[in-house]
Amino acid sequence: MKTVQKSRQLIREELECVPALRRFGSGWISGVIGVILGIASLGLVLVMRFPGIFGAVEFSALRAGSGFRVLLFGLMLTAYVSAWLSLILREKKVLGSFGLILTLIASLLGGSRSTEVMTDLTPAYLGLDFFVLRMVFTGLLFVPLETLFPARKDQPLFRVEWREDLFYFLVSSMLVQLITWLSFGPARALFDLTTGWSAFREWVSSWPIVLQIVLIMFLTDLVQYWLHRAFHRIPLLWRFHAVHHSAKAMDWMAGARMHFLEILVLRGTTVLPMILLGFSQDAVNIYILIVYLMATFAHSNIGWKFKWLDRWLVTPRFHHWHHGIEKEAIDINFAIHFPWLDRLFGTHHLPKDRWPEGYGISGHPVPTGYWKQWWHPFKRKK
Repeated sequence: MKTVQKSRQLIREELECVPALRRFGSGWISGVIGVILGIASLGLVLVMRFPGIFGAVEFSALRAGSGFRVLLFGLMLTAYVSAWLSLILREKKVLGSFGLILTLIASLLGGSRSTEVMTDLTPAYLGLDFFVLRMVFTGLLFVPLETLFPARKDQPLFRVEWREDLFYFLVSSMLVQLITWLSFGPARALFDLTTGWSAFREWVSSWPIVLQIVLIMFLTDLVQYWLHRAFHRIPLLWRFHAVHHSAKAMDWMAGARMHFLEILVLRGTTVLPMILLGFSQDAVNIYILIVYLMATFAHSNIGWKFKWLDRWLVTPRFHHWHHGIEKEAIDINFAIHFPWLDRLFGTHHLPKDRWPEGYGISGHPVPTGYWKQWWHPFKRKK
C-alpha cells in the first residue's frame, strides 16, 4: 500500500512540476501523452474484454467495426512511442515508466486483437468506453487551444484541483446509463400521457433539421435560464449548485464539477421541450453534441476575443464572469447558448476587455474532494 501511495505521489509531482521542468524537449510532454494514452488504451481493452460490464450499448456498433481496433492500435502505438521518448529525454523516469507499463498491460490483455471473455450478465453497464472516448476527443480538441491561446497564461495544464474535476468526469461518464434513465424518466412519462399530441409531433419532426436544432437551443436555453437562476436564488438549490461554483480555476474539465442531484434536475427539466414537442431523434442527437461542446468551450481557458459574437452566443469570457469571485459577478450571465436572454431579463454583465480576477465562492465554503462535496448540501449550515 505504501508503495502504491508513493508511486501516486511521484506521478502527481511529475504532472504538476514547475514550468522550468515542463519545457519542450524535457520529456514531460511525451511522458504526459504516454500516461494519458496508456490509460485510454488499457480502458478500451477492458471494454473489449468485458463489453457487457464496461461498454455503453450506444457504442456497440462502433466497437464492432474495424475502425475501433485501428483507433485502439493507434492509441497504443502513440502511447508506447511517447513513453519511450520520455524515458530517453527525461531525468526522472516516472511518467515514461508508468505510460510504458500501462501500454504493456494493455498489450498482454490482447491489445487491439482483444476478444470478449464474459457474456453480458445484465442490461446495466458502466460507460468506461464513453469516458475514454470523451476524454480523448475533448482533450485533443481543447488542450492545444488552451495551450496556444490561454485566457490565463499562468495556469498550467494540471492546475489546482484537477484531480477532483477528472473524477467528476469519470463518475458522470461511468454512470451515463443511470443518469440518462433517471433524467429522461419524467419526460417519457409526460410523453405517454400526451398521446393526443401525435399529429403535432409528426409535424414538428418534419421541419428542416437546422430549424429544429435552433428551436431546441432556444427552448432549452429559456428553460435552463430560469432553472439556473433559481439555483442561485433559492438557498436549498444553491447548496447543490455551489459545488459547481467551487472550482477555483476554469478550463475544459471544470464544467464536469456538478453535484449528481443537480445533474438529474437540470437534465430532467431541459429535455422536456425536446421530448414533448416531438423533435426528431437526429436533431436531438446533434443538439446533445452541440450543448456538450458549447458547455466545455464556455468553461475552457481560451482567451479569444470574439467581439460581435459575444452578443449572440455564449463564449468563455461571458461564462467566466458567471464564475467570477468578484462581487460584480454575483447572479449574472445565466444563459448557456444565447447571452441576449440575460440582456432581456436584466442579468447580463460583460465588462469590455476584462476577465474575472479569480473564480470560486467568497470564503470558499465548499470543501475539497468529491465525496465531501457530495455530502455538503445535506449538512446543516453552521
